[in-house]
Amino acid sequence: MTELKTYTGGCHCGKVRYEVKVDLSNPVVMCNCSRCSKLGAMLAFAPVDQLTLKEGGDVLTDYQFNKKVIHHVFCSVCGIESFARGVGPNGQEMCAINVRCLDDVDIDALKTMKVDGKSL
Repeated sequence: MTELKTYTGGCHCGKVRYEVKVDLSNPVVMCNCSRCSKLGAMLAFAPVDQLTLKEGGDVLTDYQFNKKVIHHVFCSVCGIESFARGVGPNGQEMCAINVRCLDDVDIDALKTMKVDGKSL
């Protein structure tokens, strides 16, 4: 059963703020690729139209690496990547939400799924 809820989140300094509708009853991804492992990200995925940027469009910086298909956007003030954008396997535009950047979410209560991104 889908538990789609609206969450608010953002970066460390507060310049980037957003709302996102996402289902955190699904396991969040813990990827071991070079970027995610250094970032410590825990990722939940949502269609890009479920993310509404409230503040910070003027401070977001884009970073791409490897195949350059994921837009890792981060705050140019504090350096925190609270979400990324890309295209899912089905061709749908998606956002990857760093669950650690959502307000008032108990990350210890979330189910996790390890992904071997290092091998991709």
